Amino acid sequence: MRAIAVERPAPAGSTHLRRRRVAGMGVLAATLVAAVAVSLAVGARALTPAEVWHGLFADPDTDQRLTEIRLIVQTVRLPRTVLALVAGLALGVGGALIQGYTRNPIADTGLLGVNAGASFAVVSVIAVLGLSNPFQYVWFAFLGAAVAGVLVFGLASIGRGAGNPLTLALAGQGVTVFLAAMTTAVALSDQKSLNALRFWNAGSVAGVGFDVIWPVTAFIAAGLVLALVTLPALNLLNLGDDVARGLGVNLAASRTIGIVSITLLAGAATAACGPIAFLGLMVAHVARYLTGPDYRWLVPYAGLLGAGVLLVCDIVGRLVVRPGELDAGVVVALLGAPFFAVLVWRGKFRSA
Repeated sequence: MRAIAVERPAPAGSTHLRRRRVAGMGVLAATLVAAVAVSLAVGARALTPAEVWHGLFADPDTDQRLTEIRLIVQTVRLPRTVLALVAGLALGVGGALIQGYTRNPIADTGLLGVNAGASFAVVSVIAVLGLSNPFQYVWFAFLGAAVAGVLVFGLASIGRGAGNPLTLALAGQGVTVFLAAMTTAVALSDQKSLNALRFWNAGSVAGVGFDVIWPVTAFIAAGLVLALVTLPALNLLNLGDDVARGLGVNLAASRTIGIVSITLLAGAATAACGPIAFLGLMVAHVARYLTGPDYRWLVPYAGLLGAGVLLVCDIVGRLVVRPGELDAGVVVALLGAPFFAVLVWRGKFRSA
């Protein structure tokens, strides 16, 4: 598999390109608003726009009939909508960052072991410490994601193939398979962990309250700040290490900050809703197609696309098997697996 083709970012004075990018972000933002409205309205019980509005803002003391609607909107649909937006944003930005830092077109937080590390850590502490509250084991998810990320990058940086995109992908797959096997082994020895594994494997934004969403959002916000700080350096890194070093970029510091940002984003999202593979992979490629190689635009686009895709997949999961539901992670995988196959096929075709 070839590395991502490196191009210089468009000149800052390109007014037409800038207007097109700004307009594109406006369209994405408007689409997100529409998706949020639909998410609050659809489900086992369909609600009208007026009912959604009353469920969000009306005083239940004035109309007892609104109590049930208020419970549906505020305790079920609003939290899962917010989590889908936040987790999708984190995974979209994380996918774009990891492809940029590795210059690897098939890099993804799920494919490089970060999600598997978080899942293994959570399942392990549930079995060993008996934790059951997501707020308690979210910290262990960060630890597992960090250890897995460091291990993958460490393995990829030794030997003859050090720094090679294919080496990184193979190291990630090796660590992912190993951690997945260990996760299964732990889960099969403990019924509570087995129940947790079912949740993690599916990847769902349902059933999580704001007591978990708010602390997760704080860590995602920290990851986003670090990501934004490193975007100019990331553009230079994609021109090649020698060029970046010559332009004054501290390669070690920049990559370290990038890895910390990716770990915060992917670890927090995984802690809240389980591993959702392929999302970052897909939206990073779509964002690159829409914006070009300038990461100052590519990363925000990927974040908005990630939030929108995960939210839409959650909505689709509620509708296709009514009155039941299909987890958002399953719907994303149904889209992502063919997308990944097309990327591989196109890569082989072009190199033939």
